[in-house]
Amino acid sequence: MRFVYYGGSVEFFFVVFTAFLVITGIGMWKTGVMWGVVRVLEGFANTVGRFFAWAGLIMVIQQIIIIFIQRIFARPDMVFGFGIPLEMDISWYAEELKLYNAMVVTLCCTYTFVQGGHVRVDLVYSAIGHRAKRVIDMAGSLLFMMPMAVLTWMYGWYFMWRHLIVPKPSASDGLDRLLLKSRALRWNVETIGFSPNGFNGYFLFKVLLVAFAGMIFLHAIAFFYRSYLEWREGEGSVNKYLDKDSLGDGEEAYEGTH
Repeated sequence: MRFVYYGGSVEFFFVVFTAFLVITGIGMWKTGVMWGVVRVLEGFANTVGRFFAWAGLIMVIQQIIIIFIQRIFARPDMVFGFGIPLEMDISWYAEELKLYNAMVVTLCCTYTFVQGGHVRVDLVYSAIGHRAKRVIDMAGSLLFMMPMAVLTWMYGWYFMWRHLIVPKPSASDGLDRLLLKSRALRWNVETIGFSPNGFNGYFLFKVLLVAFAGMIFLHAIAFFYRSYLEWREGEGSVNKYLDKDSLGDGEEAYEGTH
């Protein structure tokens, strides 16, 4: 219960905030350290995103299999496995498609941000200079990305644990009350589906919500640091160390666009 309490506590927030201030101070003194943090955090976002982007392909393949099994072979269930088969109702696999979609949305969000793939509504950004753009980017990181990530984490943390353990923790519970509850603590992962034979792993969506908030917060730090360094070092540092995917020669006009 201590882990549950401190994971969504004010104390944890100020520990992270203090660490951010310390690293920022060191990075302003030695820019190489700040560039190193940027490369690590952007590399983390790219690695996670590139891996879980395959969930989109799996989702499409599974949907095609469901159509064939249901419409052509008229089977009510599907069996997968090597040695130990996984046999579920076809509606279970159909509802599971939402999990793949959630993986792409939550775990590929920061990867898409690094690649410049998010849709932007540009009113004044393209008409201003380099330094003004970097100031807007820094302000956006601090005023929008970080607060959104913190609020999502604070609400999502207890929301996740309420579906994993009993007695159910509450955000209003203090440490002493949670320690009292810990005497009866046990795992109770909720596996309730929306239909009798439907997908029953909806607790995974709560885990993905917390992972999404954590990754957004980390990338807000990376984006703030990159914007600051590009503001400080000038236009020559734009996209420095940026690991972007490429479609190949002659396809530059389509990269980072939808």
